[in-house]
Amino acid sequence: MTATETTARTVALGRAAQELSLKPSEFDLAVQLGLVRTVPGIGTGTSTGTGGGRRRVAQTEIDRLRGAPDFPDGLRERVRTVGTAEAAELASITADRFTKLARTGHFTPVRFYLNRYRAIVWLYLAGEVREFAAHHPELLTGRLPHALRTKLDAGDDARPRNWRARRLGLLLRRAEDPWAAAAAIATLLDPVQLAEVVDDPYERAYLDRLRPAPPYGRPESVSAREIGDRLLLADEPDEILWHRLNLALTLDEARAVRQAPRPDGGVTPAPDPVRTSTTPVTGAASAFPPARSASGRSGLLARLRLRRRKAVPEVHGGPTGPGRSSGRRAATGAEAPAFGGE
Repeated sequence: MTATETTARTVALGRAAQELSLKPSEFDLAVQLGLVRTVPGIGTGTSTGTGGGRRRVAQTEIDRLRGAPDFPDGLRERVRTVGTAEAAELASITADRFTKLARTGHFTPVRFYLNRYRAIVWLYLAGEVREFAAHHPELLTGRLPHALRTKLDAGDDARPRNWRARRLGLLLRRAEDPWAAAAAIATLLDPVQLAEVVDDPYERAYLDRLRPAPPYGRPESVSAREIGDRLLLADEPDEILWHRLNLALTLDEARAVRQAPRPDGGVTPAPDPVRTSTTPVTGAASAFPPARSASGRSGLLARLRLRRRKAVPEVHGGPTGPGRSSGRRAATGAEAPAFGGE
């Protein structure tokens, strides 16, 4: 198929949203969730960052979606998001109980925004709320189980970490090569952590070129952008180490595909062999199974250990993931609102 034929058989994202009767935000979420498949535009290449155009939607994909018996209401409903109050109504519970269940990891946010008080407002998929209510009626009434009350008393909030995990999963599903996948994982690590895993500055620069756009758009204020940036970063030792491990392994795959570009037109030399250390790994690394086979990488954990650091830099409002508890209470204050949000 020629470039002209490809262009004729695809449409721009804005046009696709109109033909699918979706608002821009709804269409963007539909793409993220994989409900609407996109293809590289002419001149965009792949996720290598070498192209400059935007992705497009094939006309056949639009025809497929429009041909569904429940179009357009069915597609709109699958991307409908609700805040705490509306979600509580869908589950037939109070907003307070819904918040408690969300903080303990039973509902995973799909989006967030900052309100006028710069507090985070979490949004959930309406369909997931209804599904949970139908399958877990025991959690909707009566006293919460002791384990959940213990987490709440400790100030735990699983929503930020669960949101990060969900966002990463969506980004990895859309990644077109290992370098794009590595760039997605890299967004969860602060510059110090990233530099410890990715020693070569040209590789770090390449990952930065491939960095996915932030999910919160363009905040009007610097403080709002700072809040969003902090929310993107892993902030628990076990979460950080898990992403460091995955990044190192994904980079191994990426380097096997191609090396990062260099200003002189050459390629980044292969990293030096990692020395094996007999020092036991600290933290919660052993609590997670490896994301993929790690045979032949006996020195990987030593390489990724939190080097010479007495503590991981704290990001206020320490969130946790499913089954994990931080015991850290959310930060408060006008300039740094609690990550818990609504």
